[in-house]
Amino acid sequence: MGIALAGLVTLAVAMGIGRFAFTPLLPMMQADAGMTLAQGGWLASANYAGYLVGALSASRAPLGIRGGLVAIAVTTFAMALSRHFEFWMAMRLLAGVASAWVLVQVSAWTLARLAELGRPRLAGVVFAGVGCGIVVAGLLCLVLMSQHVRSGLAWMALGAVSLAATLLLWPVFPSAKVVRTTFEGGRWDPQWWWLVAAYGAYGFGYIVPATFLPAMARGLIADPSVFGWAWPVFGLAAAVSTLTLVRLAINARQLWCLSQFAMALGLAAPALVTGLPGILLAALFVGGTFVVITMAAMRDAQAIGGAQAARLMAALTAAFAAGQVAGPIFVSVLVDGGWSFNRGLLIAAAVLASSACLLLTGKRKT
Repeated sequence: MGIALAGLVTLAVAMGIGRFAFTPLLPMMQADAGMTLAQGGWLASANYAGYLVGALSASRAPLGIRGGLVAIAVTTFAMALSRHFEFWMAMRLLAGVASAWVLVQVSAWTLARLAELGRPRLAGVVFAGVGCGIVVAGLLCLVLMSQHVRSGLAWMALGAVSLAATLLLWPVFPSAKVVRTTFEGGRWDPQWWWLVAAYGAYGFGYIVPATFLPAMARGLIADPSVFGWAWPVFGLAAAVSTLTLVRLAINARQLWCLSQFAMALGLAAPALVTGLPGILLAALFVGGTFVVITMAAMRDAQAIGGAQAARLMAALTAAFAAGQVAGPIFVSVLVDGGWSFNRGLLIAAAVLASSACLLLTGKRKT
């Protein structure tokens, strides 16, 4: 259980803060830093581009899990040190690189250890860390928004939380050299490209609400004590669903496929259900499936990848990162062109539902 809990806290920092802290902070930065929604899209894309670079280089990452966590803490805190957009872009890009390194390496390390111990279902505890991190970041921003605190203080607070968690986890993980050995050996199966493509489409589809959900809620309700709940609800749904759905009597591929279809419904919800109910439905459906998909995909990779499992995880993460780089840019172009969020959501939902069908064509061994 100790391995699973260490993985939970690590992913809470790497994903809940390193990757997703910007989402609940976007309304705050709009209010006190004058950031536009289009600028928010580009800033998010910088983080996603870094995530892509990190996924592509995960097998050769020089810092390992420990160093990645330190980098996340430093770049998060540094967001409060300048108001220059270019500096923010650089910090979010570096945070994205470190987040991908940590996700791929901690997934490969913890899932392998849990398999050796005969406790594979504890993967649900590990990946619940993503949702827990989102809840913590979201609630912290909710409290600070209600007190009219500036966004810089929120970045500093999240950086401090990240550093504290890093110090706590430092003795748990091996050196970077030990972690890198998990990426060696084996042959790539060409049939895995179907899985990589489906996971990339998932990245494109989910990132629209994952980036803009609080800002969409803010456009409907001005009171931060109300619209600020959209992101904590998103994270809570992610944590609870991950712990619950891992117990279903279906294999990882089936869970992945069903979750991807459910997420498509969540993306379409704001376009089909007007007002805050549509936003909350999206938070529940997307929040309730996006970490489940990650968990299921990584478990699938662990089961079918053999000696190439870590390499397959890195390829999935790289495809996901490429899809999510395109997502915010796609939305920013729509907004700049006078199109609505709803149209973007429906297009993303169609892509996501179609990609779920690709999962049925990939080789299945679990």
